Amino acid sequence: MAITSANQLELLQTAEAVAREKMIDPGLVVEAMEESLARAAKSRYGSEMDIRVSIDRKTGRATFTRVRTVVEEEELENYQAEMTVETAKQYMENPQVGDTFVEEVPPVEMGRIAAQSAKQVILQKVREAERDRQYEEFKDRAGTIINGLVKREEYGNVIVDVGRGEAVLRRNEKIGRESYRPNDRIRVFIKDVRREQRGPQIFLSRTAPEFMAELFKMEVPEIYDGIIEIKAVARDPGSRAKIAVVSYDGSIDPVGACVGMRGSRVQAVVNELQGEKIDIIPWNEDVPTFLVNALQPAEVSKVVLDEDAERIEVVVPDEQLSLAIGRRGQNVRLASQLTGLDIDIMTEEEESKRRQAEFEERTKLFMETLDLDEFFAQLLVSEGFTNLEEVAYVEIDELLVIDGVDEGTAEELQTRAREHLEEEARKALEAARELGVEDSLVDFEGLTPQMVEALAKDGVLSLEDFATCADWELAGGWTTVDGERVKDDGILEPFDVSLEEAQNMVMTARIMLGWVDPAELETEAEEEIDGEADEEGAV
Repeated sequence: MAITSANQLELLQTAEAVAREKMIDPGLVVEAMEESLARAAKSRYGSEMDIRVSIDRKTGRATFTRVRTVVEEEELENYQAEMTVETAKQYMENPQVGDTFVEEVPPVEMGRIAAQSAKQVILQKVREAERDRQYEEFKDRAGTIINGLVKREEYGNVIVDVGRGEAVLRRNEKIGRESYRPNDRIRVFIKDVRREQRGPQIFLSRTAPEFMAELFKMEVPEIYDGIIEIKAVARDPGSRAKIAVVSYDGSIDPVGACVGMRGSRVQAVVNELQGEKIDIIPWNEDVPTFLVNALQPAEVSKVVLDEDAERIEVVVPDEQLSLAIGRRGQNVRLASQLTGLDIDIMTEEEESKRRQAEFEERTKLFMETLDLDEFFAQLLVSEGFTNLEEVAYVEIDELLVIDGVDEGTAEELQTRAREHLEEEARKALEAARELGVEDSLVDFEGLTPQMVEALAKDGVLSLEDFATCADWELAGGWTTVDGERVKDDGILEPFDVSLEEAQNMVMTARIMLGWVDPAELETEAEEEIDGEADEEGAV
């Protein structure tokens, strides 16, 4: 087949037809044709030649050209595509390195093999363009709901026709045991779109919490308009879910709006999710209040929040325990996912026993250390005293409010408490020195003798050792391992040293040792403050 003898407009007509069919830019098809013709020409003139083809976008005329580049004489390697400055003078005026000389060459006759090769090149280019178009179309639709048509099922995974491509709904992304037949209509959430070697991969989900949120957005106009916001979603797909909502309009009840007239709105979502029961919960900035709401329908008597550990203790009436935990722990698990906190649930009886144990432990402490009888020790505990430091250094007036305590008795109590603390400090210091602790650590401000002893037992014997410690090594912390929060015990954690206090002490030690320049710290702090101020100004 010779290009010159063919209808030149046929190239453009073919390109437009292919582009329409594949829904891609006709220019990409023409570029593929140019590349395929160039390959065919190279097989005719020689593969080392730099042959290029240009197809006129209006007339369809194909122009074949040979390109040669001017290079330094010592860099000349390919005589067919390169030439030296001296050689170039035969064809050009004042040639420079990097210039190109272009000359037109006769069109080639395309044999059967060349035509087949050209066809493969065009198909490959068209396929790549189609994949790029598909990726560009769907990458911005990740996080939205789409309707599709089931094509087939492979090993439990459902292949879905989403219009201009195929997507996959994996087995673990289906709700319960739902199954589909070819040509079933399906509503799915686009979870992820990835560009891969074999083309764009579109991953769908029906179990993602975001799927439920998007369904509510479709059913509840107030959510779509931004009047109501979905703050959190927790799901046990196909069984039960909890969704937390908040209204930015005081006249609109967020729960009522999501439920709808006679439950019409929430029922539409339930039907789509194969009967999944949905608890709609009012969101609250106050974490304990939010948790009480999240544990519905169970009633909560008391909530104790530990923000540092991101844990929360919940006390419920004895008869409410099974309801709070839920079947197979479902209710408390969903409440935990919704609030982002680990939840410990105990009954009022269990909490009472724990408080009684703490009361007895503190009573015993005061009896042994202050040489008191049980009744007097119980009086101290009842007034809220929990340790010797509080007794030793509290204002004397706070001891005088206890029945039967006069000024002399209060002074005697404080004297005994201080003497015991001083004796404990002396013993701790002796033990630390026996372990080899240095004076630089003993004299460091902020560390008690008991703290120094604890550090020495852990191998921290000098100020240099202390300065190399991380704040969490001293104050303790939490690490997430395999999705579960694991406690890291700190050396000074028994002494209630906070993470911020540990940071300040370590930084002070580093400054004392000359490892850190205080001026640099001040500059960094000022820059951080300025940065925060700029952000606030931008908002």
